[in-house]
Amino acid sequence: MNVRRSAAALAAAAVIGAATPALAASPSPTPSVAIPDGLYGTADPTYDGVWRQSLALLAQDTAGVVPADRAVAWLTGQQCANGAFAAFRPDPAKPCDAKLMVDTNSTAAAVQALTALGGHAAQTGKAVTWLKSVQNADGGWGYNPGGPSDANSTAVVTGALVAAGEHPEQVVKGGKSPYDALLTFALPCTGDGAGAFAYQPDKQGKLTANADATAAAVLGALGQPLNASAKKADGTSSGCAAPTTPEQAARNGARYLSTALAKDHHLVSALPGAENQPDYGNTADAVVALAAAGQADEATAALHWLEANAPRWAAQSGPAAYAQLVLAAHATDTDPRAFGSTDLVRLLDATGPAPKQTATESTASDTSDDDGSSTTLWVTVGAVVLVVLVAAALFLARARRRQQP
Repeated sequence: MNVRRSAAALAAAAVIGAATPALAASPSPTPSVAIPDGLYGTADPTYDGVWRQSLALLAQDTAGVVPADRAVAWLTGQQCANGAFAAFRPDPAKPCDAKLMVDTNSTAAAVQALTALGGHAAQTGKAVTWLKSVQNADGGWGYNPGGPSDANSTAVVTGALVAAGEHPEQVVKGGKSPYDALLTFALPCTGDGAGAFAYQPDKQGKLTANADATAAAVLGALGQPLNASAKKADGTSSGCAAPTTPEQAARNGARYLSTALAKDHHLVSALPGAENQPDYGNTADAVVALAAAGQADEATAALHWLEANAPRWAAQSGPAAYAQLVLAAHATDTDPRAFGSTDLVRLLDATGPAPKQTATESTASDTSDDDGSSTTLWVTVGAVVLVVLVAAALFLARARRRQQP
């Protein structure tokens, strides 16, 4: 679920959302397009505009923030007439054509954000219809329509279906559902990467463990969206077993992630020719996956590592990074306003248009209006004062009568 890059960059890295730049990396180049009004962040939106906007809005919603109307309008304005979204449309007034590369990830993320915000049934309905129309015969989805299915894309679309009120097991193509597709990426319990998910099989059909794909696929197999909440541990064994059901495959994947996090409490990115670097985004995604799988305890150490180390990464990476951390906090019932010493929500809000309402304002309003408790209190106090005043008046009246001759 890391910040999406171009299709070419994704292919080169062999994962959706390859590792984010190291903290020592140079600043992003000047954007090649003007930053539209309402968009979060100041980096070039060509390859991740809709994705980062969707994550920002989704994270704000989990934190009780009501975003600015123009931020939501920017996202809805990116949708094509057929329901699909591209990573970025520089001119929304221009109809989408065959040259525009729409994709399943941007579309699925937009569905999840707009569903969470509410009031956008027409847009999300068209988007879901389009997603169903480009489902592959194996039940899954690739990044671009018609491309081979991969674990990340299939997972994020599954989350969108669930968010929109669909039942993924009933969304079938060629007799296969998204859950069937996800099982094809699950590694067995023996050998390297036992229990993990692969992004895609290689040309020989071999599956290679991929932490990013595993974090995404655990959510997908559990039927959870990107803003998943913590699940209470149900006592089910977390040991690895044959991944014959989505639930067992998810448990296996969570176990793999827990093991991968055990030593340093974070995942690492390993790109050819580069030194291994902490992978902040995928660590945040792993925390969400573990919490959704009922293994919040295993996620705690990784969350503490993120609290201590990730804010500086997010400051360099932008709104999608802040959103990932907010979603990790949400999944573990952690206050994103007290993420270590960092107020993630304030910093996320600052990357886009000023929100219509912050959670603090909402809380104050709720206290006085929603359940009537404050009103009841003041009515009670007023009644007591009135009784006291009436009693005092009667006492004085009687005293005057006694003093009269």
